Amino acid sequence: MIVRWDRGRAGIDRLIADSRLTRVAASRELADHYLAQARAHLALAAQGVDGDPAGAFGLAYDAARLSLAAVLINQGLRPRGEGAHAVLLEAVLAQTEPPKQADFREFDWMRRLRNDTQYPDLDRPTAAADDVRQAIPAAQAILERAARLLDHMSTY
Repeated sequence: MIVRWDRGRAGIDRLIADSRLTRVAASRELADHYLAQARAHLALAAQGVDGDPAGAFGLAYDAARLSLAAVLINQGLRPRGEGAHAVLLEAVLAQTEPPKQADFREFDWMRRLRNDTQYPDLDRPTAAADDVRQAIPAAQAILERAARLLDHMSTY
């Protein structure tokens, strides 16, 4: 295990100073629990693609969100306040080298579409079956990348 994870430390320190991240007890057990929930959500999302695309998309999105949260809780970090879901992505991206960011960046379009679906407006589309078909593999890739990071990222 790495003694200290320094990549992105300035960005994380800024998020803590701005009260967008808070320090909590680091928990590998909780991180693993989040990943198990994410896997279960993805299995359920696959069953609802055509029958309930909004619900299936919500599950796929939540799987990706839980995966990012697993990385942070493993380090003893938790997002807080308004925009907490966006902070998950910002904090994980700050700590991963550019070649490892592509999978995580998929979370951004999912987050925006989830908001449009959760809080609908006639001027914006909500999640459809095709979106779910894109979100499930994206969330799966985020989950897999997050799971690999847990053994390498030490407590912050």
